[in-house]
Amino acid sequence: MIIFPAIDLVGGKAVRLYKGDYARMTVYDDDPLHAARTFEAAGAKHLHMVDLEGARDGGTPNYETVRRVAQSTGLFVEIGGGIRDMEVVERYLDAGVKRVILGTAAISDEGFVREAVDRFGAAIALGADVKNGEVAVRGWLELSGVTLDAFCEKYQQMGVQTLICTDISRDGAMQGANRALYADLQRKYRMDIVASGGVSSMEDVRALRALGLYGAIIGKAVYTGDIDLARAIEEAKA
Repeated sequence: MIIFPAIDLVGGKAVRLYKGDYARMTVYDDDPLHAARTFEAAGAKHLHMVDLEGARDGGTPNYETVRRVAQSTGLFVEIGGGIRDMEVVERYLDAGVKRVILGTAAISDEGFVREAVDRFGAAIALGADVKNGEVAVRGWLELSGVTLDAFCEKYQQMGVQTLICTDISRDGAMQGANRALYADLQRKYRMDIVASGGVSSMEDVRALRALGLYGAIIGKAVYTGDIDLARAIEEAKA
């Protein structure tokens, strides 16, 4: 299982939200490149980034920060947040990002997702941010009315290879990952499943690895020291 340390971006800084609440934000590093290099030094090969302002408002206000990290490290960088047209996909991939995550666009513009998958294949992932079994959009501020299962079934048939699923109720809350959710997804679907939200202990890492997941994203727990990143990476390999 791959461990993805996470950098969420607001105003060019590495931050974390509590359960997706923009009013409850903590800045953990004024320089995301410094954070990325720290992760790389600990043995990370992959990095999950989210432009939280882009997710909420559209656009790519933190593009330069993402580009700098992608071009100044050897990390496999994936980015989500505000990616709602092909021009943005191309800009990120041209900047050295290896995988682009579509979230709100997967609800609002199925044709765009289809074109992106047809053109870029495995470089396109989907993000399903879930609250009470329903996919949320626009930085988690709105519920879409689309169930997680309907979302997964449609896009698996379309050829999407990677699904990043965040349990909003667990994100940043240090309450542990929703293991039942990820076990269900792993059982039902052929896509590579990445767990996100609430991964806050080595026990979580071992449990998710045991499910056979492709990856797990760790955010707040790395910044607070509740999870030692180097150890988590080794545990995930076992």
